[in-house]
Amino acid sequence: MEKRNLKIQVGSEIGTLRSLVIHSPDSGIGRVAPTKAQDWLFEDIVHLDTVRRKEYDLYVKLLMYFLDSENIKGKLNEIDAPENKRQYFKPGKSGFHSSSKVIEFEELLAQILEQKNIKESLTAAVCAIEGCSYHLQQELLKTSPVDLARTFVSGSHLDGDMIFPPIPNLIFTRDIGIAINSHILLNKPAKTARSRETLLARYIFFTHQIFENYRNNILEIPDTIKYFMRPGEEHGERTTIEGGDVMVVSPKHVLIGVSERTSASGASESIKLLFTNDVVDKVTVVKIPPKRDFMHIDTVFTQVDKSTWVVLGSISSQQFNKGSEAVDYLSEKRNKEKPEIVQFERGKITEPKTFNCIEALLEDISKNDLGCTLPVRFIYSGNNMFPFDVREQWTDSCNLLALKEGVVIGYDRNDKTVEAFKDNGFDVILAADLIEKLESGELSAEAMENTLILMPSAELSRARGGFHCMSMPLLREPLT
Repeated sequence: MEKRNLKIQVGSEIGTLRSLVIHSPDSGIGRVAPTKAQDWLFEDIVHLDTVRRKEYDLYVKLLMYFLDSENIKGKLNEIDAPENKRQYFKPGKSGFHSSSKVIEFEELLAQILEQKNIKESLTAAVCAIEGCSYHLQQELLKTSPVDLARTFVSGSHLDGDMIFPPIPNLIFTRDIGIAINSHILLNKPAKTARSRETLLARYIFFTHQIFENYRNNILEIPDTIKYFMRPGEEHGERTTIEGGDVMVVSPKHVLIGVSERTSASGASESIKLLFTNDVVDKVTVVKIPPKRDFMHIDTVFTQVDKSTWVVLGSISSQQFNKGSEAVDYLSEKRNKEKPEIVQFERGKITEPKTFNCIEALLEDISKNDLGCTLPVRFIYSGNNMFPFDVREQWTDSCNLLALKEGVVIGYDRNDKTVEAFKDNGFDVILAADLIEKLESGELSAEAMENTLILMPSAELSRARGGFHCMSMPLLREPLT
């Protein structure tokens, strides 16, 4: 992986994707026990082999066809041969894709561990936060970089024994950090279950050679003095932020959610950093209910193209569907779930702008930030019908990754949302069928437009995150 190949520049959510960081499901996900699932931020347990071979494997292949086609096209039969089929998505194994554009987190980790001083300091840091014995720390130092990286991620030693907890949320690489133009904003997680992945990410971004030219552009959020000086560790007092609450909607404009995982203090400190370092000119804070149902703003809405967004109608507009039931306009639930949206401009901090609903904000972005002259469209989760809207939002109908403008990846299980895409003129294709057509030359990634790509999701969706969560874009082409 040559450092000259890496460029960081993300100025939108929908520009053609050229490179990103992912993390393929590791053995730690297959060790999540029901009694510990919620402690490790999982709502359910998943079947690892199905997630790897039948679901995430297709995601990796699809990314390769769109971002690094020369390293997959014409090789699919070889990749899918029985002796290689389980290796393509696993770092350190024969047949692993090892792409400089579809970049695997664990491979980066193994590469920095080849440096003796980093291996020693990172091992000491991991052992400190995990409470390991000095003897175990010395044993880990004798482990090869590839095996040590696997241990740090999965929590399992070479003999298969668990020596510390897994970090199953690492598959959601959006949350370890987010590229904003040519800067990287590192996360500051709300939950201790994500502390080790944050530590590993920090070491990668600051020490791996491919990020060498961007080290002065890495932004870290400090805790505020209020957190140090006040008793307790309530979420509202802590400074926390996760990448799922950060959206780069234009080169000059970033959205930051205040949610279950990102605190008001985290949003405030991020605004200071972004303005002080001249990263953007405008930040809009979208405060949503701090509920597990929503978690991050990218579970409530994501962008499809300049004029199209997929959103959860029951929270975004607060407009109830027409029906026979009377509407309680003063209900406690209605008031609690109304988003608060405040927009700040650099140099005009004391004159914030507000929006009365998410659709109003998104329409403003499409028209005024992106210069869209088409009518702005909203595709609603579950086709805006209860209970399908909330059921399908729970399985990430609103959490889509744009490979290019108008071409997005989502889960195949969200039937009513798929209907809504079709009603809005989008083609819909299964990922496996698309890969066959890309391999045969019947379709090309460059020519595709207005398409929803459906990934199998029986097990992967149990992890409670979509493909927007499972991606950390590093380079997108500018929008024309």
